[in-house]
Amino acid sequence: MTSTISAYDLHPALDSQLLRDVIHPSRSLWTPRELRDLTSFVASELTAGLLSVLEYSTERRWWARLGLTEGVELWLLSWLPGQGTEPHDHGGSAGSFTVLTGALNEDYRYPAGPIRTAVRTTGEAVGFGSGRAHQVTNPFDAPAASVHAYSPPLVPTREYASLLDIPDSIPPLPAQRLPLSELRQLADQEGP
Repeated sequence: MTSTISAYDLHPALDSQLLRDVIHPSRSLWTPRELRDLTSFVASELTAGLLSVLEYSTERRWWARLGLTEGVELWLLSWLPGQGTEPHDHGGSAGSFTVLTGALNEDYRYPAGPIRTAVRTTGEAVGFGSGRAHQVTNPFDAPAASVHAYSPPLVPTREYASLLDIPDSIPPLPAQRLPLSELRQLADQEGP
């Protein structure tokens, strides 16, 4: 393996030059716009590969890690009708998601701001900064799937009883980012 290839982990079914080119293992941190561009590109250009990997589980939301570098993690998630997350933030990471199939409801809030609601439909992408908390659900009749990215990667989420319970500010990012070797160990234990 060359050093470029070992600078990231990619899902075996999606390991292609195209994905290698867009995941930028040398980029240390991604902006919300860059994350949105990444999830949008992956959802639109790698659709066939994503659909071949996609699964649905009645027991819990299903997910698969698509890629991991020191600067970004990329996930594929599925949502059966009625499935969703608890209200949560991303621990200070910036994030994005693009709806691959179906539709999702997102309730979101920035500290001290109002709770807003948006229906995200197939192809819609949203990027967000580190201070945002949200709850994503599938209240619709059809299954849905989405592509997610977070930077820095594998920062633990914090759940809340309600979006009204988020603090006035999200605590800052970790002072030191982890090398990919440590991220690989954490990734085996984590989900999005």
